[in-house]
Amino acid sequence: MPGLKLIKRENESILPKILVPLLAIILAFLSGAIFLSISGFNPGETYIKMFTGAFGSTYALAETIVKAIPLMLAGLAVSLAFRMKLWNIGAEGQIYMGAFAASGLALSFGNLSPWFLLPLMMLAGFTAGGIWGLIPGALRAFWEVNETIITLMLNYIAIFWVDFLVFGPWKDPESLGFPLTPRFSPNAYLPALGDTRVHMGLLIAIAIAVLFFLLIKYTRWGYEIRVIGESRAAAHYAGMDVIKNILLVMAISGGIAGLAGMIEVSGITHRLQPGISPGYGYTAIIVAWLGRLDPFAIIVVAFLFGALLIGGFNLQSYAVPFSIVLILQGAVLFFLLAGEIFMKYRLSVVRKEDQ
Repeated sequence: MPGLKLIKRENESILPKILVPLLAIILAFLSGAIFLSISGFNPGETYIKMFTGAFGSTYALAETIVKAIPLMLAGLAVSLAFRMKLWNIGAEGQIYMGAFAASGLALSFGNLSPWFLLPLMMLAGFTAGGIWGLIPGALRAFWEVNETIITLMLNYIAIFWVDFLVFGPWKDPESLGFPLTPRFSPNAYLPALGDTRVHMGLLIAIAIAVLFFLLIKYTRWGYEIRVIGESRAAAHYAGMDVIKNILLVMAISGGIAGLAGMIEVSGITHRLQPGISPGYGYTAIIVAWLGRLDPFAIIVVAFLFGALLIGGFNLQSYAVPFSIVLILQGAVLFFLLAGEIFMKYRLSVVRKEDQ
């Protein structure tokens, strides 16, 4: 009697790499349509309102880009670690630590020239995020401690540390009781592009994507990252320094996420506050995988997820809950992970006597 069997593909073709993410998005929106229908909303009208909210005006498009910038940076950050099969789930905490370090400089040295202060804030944000990534990296490199658990736990430490500061020693006495730091000096503001809230962070994200592409594709270090990700034993045999690369990749991965935190406080909020990242670090995981870890694809996917967030905010004015956006994000990740099976394996019909 014939049956079905999964057979590992010898060569992964380009077609599944394109079709699987596309199909994941389609199935996610179909699943969302089911939830909307059950909840009494018209799926077609709801999706049109989301699209209009994200792209219906110059202001909407600018806000979509604003939301996409931290997703671009965080997505690029985790993608670097993922290439080495290092599961950096801590971009959220690294964003917070980068925002904390940059805010400390902005509050303490706001009278410095922006030409000096902004680079210092970037360096501080990158360093703080890098240290937060290096901690689980060192535990993994020297003692084989699972970095997934450590990076996840460090998220909560970073978030509660920022909460402690804004509710305590850094709280603005003129904030009428709200947990906010004093507003930064204008010298600590990241320059905006035009008359919108889109800022220089967009150009920084694109520059990092180009740099990642060149490093991964054309340098020896990029080659080592790819080899270690495919087979650590082969890397050892080839004489590659696996421990050094683990430490370096986790530090840079955390540093880029920390830079996203700096850019968010300097470019958008202009102060440190609770919820400085509404889950950017977690959404970045979906962005990175949906972009197949390709730097330029991550930029595009982050823009689409930024549109999803802004479209979701627009829905609230029509009494549609924002939770539909969270459902769509979860559904995309679910179908994307399920699709990984069909990228690595193919279904084959086999007869019982051939098994």
